[in-house]
Amino acid sequence: MGSASSAYRIIYLDVDGRIQKVVFSRFCSPCDIKELFCTAMGLPRNTSISLLDSTGAMVSIDPTMPSNLERSPYKVIALSGGQLADKEELFQNVLTQVAEQFSRAFKINELKTEVTNRLAMLEKRVELEGMKVVEIEKCRSDIKKLREDMASRNNSSFLDDNKKLTPRRDVPSYPKYMLSQQTIDALRKPAFDVWLWESNEYHLSKETIDALRQPIFDVWQWEPNEMLSCLEHMYHDLGLVRDFNINPITLKRWLLCIHDNYRNNPFHNFRHCFCVTQMMYSMIYLCNLQEKFTQVDILILMTAAVCHDLDHPGYNNTYQINARTELAVRYNDISPLENHHCAVAFQIFSQPDCNIFSNFDAEAFKQIRQGTITLILATDMARHGEILDSFKQKVETFDFTNEEHVTCLKMVLIKCCDISNEVRPMEVAEPWVDCLLEEYFMQSDREKVEGLPVAPFMDREKVTKPTAQIGFIKFVLIPMFETVMKLFPQIEEVMVQPLRESRDRYEELKQIDDAMNEVQKKKSENLTMGGKKK
Repeated sequence: MGSASSAYRIIYLDVDGRIQKVVFSRFCSPCDIKELFCTAMGLPRNTSISLLDSTGAMVSIDPTMPSNLERSPYKVIALSGGQLADKEELFQNVLTQVAEQFSRAFKINELKTEVTNRLAMLEKRVELEGMKVVEIEKCRSDIKKLREDMASRNNSSFLDDNKKLTPRRDVPSYPKYMLSQQTIDALRKPAFDVWLWESNEYHLSKETIDALRQPIFDVWQWEPNEMLSCLEHMYHDLGLVRDFNINPITLKRWLLCIHDNYRNNPFHNFRHCFCVTQMMYSMIYLCNLQEKFTQVDILILMTAAVCHDLDHPGYNNTYQINARTELAVRYNDISPLENHHCAVAFQIFSQPDCNIFSNFDAEAFKQIRQGTITLILATDMARHGEILDSFKQKVETFDFTNEEHVTCLKMVLIKCCDISNEVRPMEVAEPWVDCLLEEYFMQSDREKVEGLPVAPFMDREKVTKPTAQIGFIKFVLIPMFETVMKLFPQIEEVMVQPLRESRDRYEELKQIDDAMNEVQKKKSENLTMGGKKK
């Protein structure tokens, strides 16, 4: 728990009277952190800002900046033109002096010229290409390489040859993208024109494609635009675009609309949508589901995973029902959130530009619609026991030609994917626990204010990570995945065993917490006894 948590820093910002929590890796650069703060404030990412604490003191923006509490958020100040001019003048003077010193010490004038020219070319490219997603990624990569090159030359005298630099946690160890063969061939020609590059000349790398098929895929290393590209790849790779004649441009528009209809909740957000869909994609390959299911079934599984939490408000069904919200009233207290997710999904499909099913006839669309609704409604945890018991009755004599059996299996598969975080490595899974607890605490705090019942596992004064996870893993996750394992034994090593190890790890953490609490209790008792003797 400590190793994963210490890799991240939590900062609270005051956004027009609303508290915004910002989480970033301690390996982020100051520039990355500043851009993150600007995004949280709704400012352009290149805006110059200052950070003030509750006393009005300025706070440095860097990975070592002091953490604060929710009740004492930092205030972000966008610098005015005059302030920027003063700071720019001061910065320019310092930069000039440093540049002169480095030039004398390391003779980097030629490097500066090269860097300036290449940066100018990259900036021009970004402007002409209209800030295309893949071009932004390429430019960032080029600029990063240039900065690293310059840093390595400047610091070569100070770094020990044997010193190992800690790798960044927020990027994969493999290349995300690769150039098309046409671009590679063109690069070898003197007449190559950098201004004519197109976004479709970049593809996901082979390493990325292979990683996407694994349950251990690290979803924290990908930006939203990159996750959209990965989702698009999944539909092509599974043959869904080809077999159902889905317009590729419509697929892009639909995925963008899906992204826009996930709220910025701590847990139930677009990254969770991607996480669930990627796990479904990996299970399709791991369990060879395309050999056992029809392509319509595969399309339903993937589409239900993408849509399963659309427009989630961050407050669960229990709150909706107890607070008598509009959703609870509309759906008569019956799975209000899941019914809402279905409704939003098909409102999106009703838009011609986003209807990936436009080439389906009425009967085929009806089948897709009913199948998708059935799976999304199955994600209501209030139905967990009912669905798992039904599957257990069928699994010993399972028949892939029996439509009722297949539907039940699909319901269990989306449930597995929806709550599969603990299948992933600890460093990937544990941040999700933080996100879920934050969302739980937001709800329980609101329930206390509104005088509504509060579930103990959501109360910040009663729950801890170990207590939150142990019961869930032991009594929900492991029994469900072990039941699926009877049908697909190949998941034991890559899914069930990680769950068992996660259970054991949290039980050890609970023992440590209990021991520390006991020591603290004895200290308090000794202090009390000492006070009475006096």
